[in-house]
Formats: sequence, C-alpha cells, structure tokens
Amino acid sequence: MPEESRLRATADALRARFGDDVLIEASLHCGQACVQVDPARIVSVLGFLRDDPDFGFKFLASVHGCDYMPSAPRLGVHYELLNMRQIERLRVKVRLPIEDAQIESCVGLFPTADFQEREIYDMFGVVFTGHPDLRRILMPEDYEGFPQRRDFPLGGEPVIFTHNEPEAPGWYE
Repeated sequence: MPEESRLRATADALRARFGDDVLIEASLHCGQACVQVDPARIVSVLGFLRDDPDFGFKFLASVHGCDYMPSAPRLGVHYELLNMRQIERLRVKVRLPIEDAQIESCVGLFPTADFQEREIYDMFGVVFTGHPDLRRILMPEDYEGFPQRRDFPLGGEPVIFTHNEPEAPGWYE
C-alpha cells in the first residue's frame, strides 16, 4: 500500500478508535509516515498500533527527545515504530509544554523504552509517569539542568592537557 494511503488509513483508524481530538497532525515527510497525537493518550495509541492486527507495530525501534524552541509546546517525544511483517515504519510524536513536561511511560508496552525514557528524562527533563526506575542515566544524580535543551548555557569544564596542567588547580588533589 502506498505510504500516503496507508497514513490516511492509520489516521482514520485512530480517529475512529479514540475520537477526532486524539490526532493533532498526520504527515508524510521524506517518505516517513508521522502522526502527532494527544500526549494524554500516548500509551493507548501505542497499544492500539501494537495490538491491532491491521497495524502490527510490535517493535519500538527507538524513543527520542526533541526541543522545538522557540515553538510551543516546546518539548517533543518521538516514538519510532516498526511493523516487521510489512516492513513499515511509523513515527508517533507528542509535544509537551516545558512547564509541565510529563507523559505516561510506555515501558509496560515496550520494555525496550526503559533506558531511552531515562535518557530523555536526563537530557530534556521530560518526566515519564509510571516509569519503573526514572533517574538520571548519563549525568550525575546531583547535576542541575538538562543539557540537550536549546536554552542550556554553552560552556563547560576545561580540558586538561600537559601544557595547561598548572592552570587547572586542584584536579590532582
């Protein structure tokens, strides 16, 4: 089935199952089908796309965070689904306001989302409610801020080389 008609069928099925307000946008970009859905219903939508025999997106390839600054809502979470029988991909997006960046965890549906959701939490500050072990995974536990947000200050710690060792006091103590 051509991508455009398959995307239309997916959008129609989501509207029929969950109502017209679940689907915010359906688009085709560079041959990649994408649906943007209501964040409050993300687990229901992902479960439907996984379990419905017409779709069969049983494999969650990845989960990504995104900062759309200066657009609002600013933060995004992208779920890359794969139907391995039909060799078909679908991107499911949600957008979240930075003031209340919370979304339900999909680890119960796709256990592979565990560390990916932790990374999004660590880098973007999106809280995945119901996650079994939501804590930082890349940064120290006491780290303040979210390094992948576009408003995160640039800079960092000096890199120590042999020529500047004396200028970085205390690194050896």
